[in-house]
Amino acid sequence: MVEFEVPEIDYTRYTNRQLAAVPLAVLAVALAILLGWYLFTGAPVEPGIAFTGGEELTIQTEQSAEEIRAAFDQDPNSVRAIQGEANTYIVEFQAGDDASASDFVAQAESAGFDVRSSSSTSPSFGADTQTEAFYGLIIAFVGMSLLAFGLFRTFVPSIAIVISAFSDIMIPLALMNVLGIELTLGTVAALLMLIGYSVDSDILLNNHILRRSGEFYDSTHRAMRTGVTMTLTSISAMAVMAVTATIFGIDLLADIGLVLVLGLAADLMNTYMLNLSLLRWYKFEGVKR
Repeated sequence: MVEFEVPEIDYTRYTNRQLAAVPLAVLAVALAILLGWYLFTGAPVEPGIAFTGGEELTIQTEQSAEEIRAAFDQDPNSVRAIQGEANTYIVEFQAGDDASASDFVAQAESAGFDVRSSSSTSPSFGADTQTEAFYGLIIAFVGMSLLAFGLFRTFVPSIAIVISAFSDIMIPLALMNVLGIELTLGTVAALLMLIGYSVDSDILLNNHILRRSGEFYDSTHRAMRTGVTMTLTSISAMAVMAVTATIFGIDLLADIGLVLVLGLAADLMNTYMLNLSLLRWYKFEGVKR
């Protein structure tokens, strides 16, 4: 069995401001990206057809993706080849006023495509799904925040957990825009998982420093031995899932894996730089009551 050794970082070399500066700067950039995306598109993250409504066709043809796009009056939102099935594609269209599912099927058949299946999501149903997903994220985040305040019952340690978790969500959301990953039910599930991962690693660090005996930096290293190992193991597993899903053309799992890798990497930074700087300030300089 391979043993992973977490190096002991000399945190005394850095001030609290230096530790917090990097994660806060990354968070500021992420928020700027989300704000800019919202101003230009009307949504902070590009939603998939599960949230906007639309049509999906599974077709079989020997033509290229470019030729498939040219065969329809409305430009498809995406054309994806299905790995393991020769010449088979999934074609998605976002909801519009000009064409229905039957129109797309007719256009596909006129172009000589073999339509294997078709499905449709109405805009109203997509809007309801988007609202439910949004409320789900808000409820999960609020619940996590209440848990943090209930466990530690002091402002600074609790707000450190909340800020870290908030950043763990905002950074992958911004990177989804950069990488062209749409907001789907799968990526929402990944964001909900990130809330759990984040609160787990942050509570572990806070508990070691505030509730267990030992010097501050010894407690920090003990927490890191467990927390960093768990997080890196999860990153490795999610990376393998993302690569494997990409090879086999399972886009949903690939997106989930990539979002989790990005969020867990952000969690390492936020937990052991931002959260730690706040805890050190609280422990040595702040008011403890």
